[in-house]
Amino acid sequence: MWVFLALVTAFFTSFKDVIAKKISDEVDAYVIAWAWAFFPLPFLYTVLFFDGVPVVQPLFWKALGFSTAILTVAYVLYFKGVKCSDLSLAVPMLSFTPLFLLVTSPLILKEFPRPFGMLGVFFVVGGSYVLNFQPSQRGVLAPFKRLLENRGSRYILTVSVIYSIGANIDKMGVVSSSPVMWITAMNTTLSITLGILMIAKNKNVFTQIKQNWFFLVIIGLSGAIALVAQMYAIRVALVLYVIAIKRTSVVITALWGFFMFREKGVRERSVGIALMIAGVFVISFLG
Repeated sequence: MWVFLALVTAFFTSFKDVIAKKISDEVDAYVIAWAWAFFPLPFLYTVLFFDGVPVVQPLFWKALGFSTAILTVAYVLYFKGVKCSDLSLAVPMLSFTPLFLLVTSPLILKEFPRPFGMLGVFFVVGGSYVLNFQPSQRGVLAPFKRLLENRGSRYILTVSVIYSIGANIDKMGVVSSSPVMWITAMNTTLSITLGILMIAKNKNVFTQIKQNWFFLVIIGLSGAIALVAQMYAIRVALVLYVIAIKRTSVVITALWGFFMFREKGVRERSVGIALMIAGVFVISFLG
């Protein structure tokens, strides 16, 4: 069941990226980041009402404070990266989150993957490498160099590092409350911090929201579905495995980029896509 939830997370994460890219020329990154946190709240509070408010442990509040601080930075950098770069260049940097999790999860949660699970993670990360490989380039590090030369890719690589910490904090928040309670509380605090930044950084905030409210709501709801599915998945599975499968959103996003924005090179990246899909199967059935 957790594999299905992780795949749901991947799909709606990708869909959110595509809508954000679509409106990025008209809407500031701070506005998009705020919408991602704010617009899910009516949906989340409704779900929490029926799910019930759990008794939270003291660890919940510490996790919430820390997560809010780092994710405020991550959300802004994320949409700045999407705004200033092709989806097929920037978003693949998120595939390195599972690689960073190989370090952060054992340190923070004492979670260690099984050998086949680790193999699946390397398939996913290796697929991202192949997605960005060009035969004309020299050197095994050429794909990474090409990515790092792109400003949007650098932004999202930073986000990838932050997410490798935040995903572990998410599990701490979930086990000390409930998946819905954690997401609802986190989105509430993020909407406040991001709202303050949005108003401080942009004088045309309300006009942008008014003119693009439909797409902003879609971004918010897609993000909410992805996050709720992710939190239920990490409650029963290793954080590393869930995030590795979530990062197959890179494949979906690359396809969206090809069909919606006419970005080139999807056919050449088919080997990378196949590796990432193989990684998902290895993690799901052998990890």
